[in-house]
Amino acid sequence: LLGRAMESQRKHGLIHDPKAQQIVDSLRYDFSKWRGASSVTACTLRTRMFDQDVQAFLDLHPEGTVVELGCGLNTRHERLHQGRAHWVEVDLPEVIAWRRQFFSDNDSRRMVAADLRGPNWLTTLCLGNGPHCFVSEAVLFYLPAAQLHAALAAMARQHPQSWLLMDTVAQWVVSTQAWHDAMRQLSPGAWFQWACDQPECLHTLGLQLKQSRTFGDCGAALMQQAPWPWSMYLMGMAWGARPWLSGYRINRFELQPPD
Repeated sequence: LLGRAMESQRKHGLIHDPKAQQIVDSLRYDFSKWRGASSVTACTLRTRMFDQDVQAFLDLHPEGTVVELGCGLNTRHERLHQGRAHWVEVDLPEVIAWRRQFFSDNDSRRMVAADLRGPNWLTTLCLGNGPHCFVSEAVLFYLPAAQLHAALAAMARQHPQSWLLMDTVAQWVVSTQAWHDAMRQLSPGAWFQWACDQPECLHTLGLQLKQSRTFGDCGAALMQQAPWPWSMYLMGMAWGARPWLSGYRINRFELQPPD
């Protein structure tokens, strides 16, 4: 949220998100410990890359349904809704109650309280026949492996042929969170729990990998929009340190019944 608000203040920032600015301005919260973290920019770049993939889905399925898992204070509906698609925004009951201070249900948007760790959360969403695009932006890797695998297998079994946009982090990223400029500000109980070094291996859960990108694959336009020194950093990493960049990936899967 802070990253989107800060980038929106720059003339040619990574994103234009006046709703994020409005929310940040209204909150009585000290954001100072986050403002100097380079990962705040990384989060905004991540959001723009997810936007690219959601837009690709909407280009193919303009009347499809985007299902935002762990939506928090996400504003993708405000940025991408083109008047025909449907949005289902899912999070824990206390988060949805907080979200309703800033957003309202309407003909194209439904907010649903559900716990992805439970056995029947998909039924709670009351999804139609699709097509669906499930979006997990920095959400599922906070779950223990058993709960995450159960959630993924349920989606694949109940909604085959749907898209799933999901990011993954390598084991070395999970193991070094104590040095991460943002994660070290949080209690270890709120750190990443699940690692995935090879997203293609998730086919056993019913996830067929169609695309996998690092920050170095964000495209020239986003690289140019990134603030200094991030633009130079990205170009340098894409040229000489791709294994390091591969610690974080944004993936597009097609859901199939699990093996």
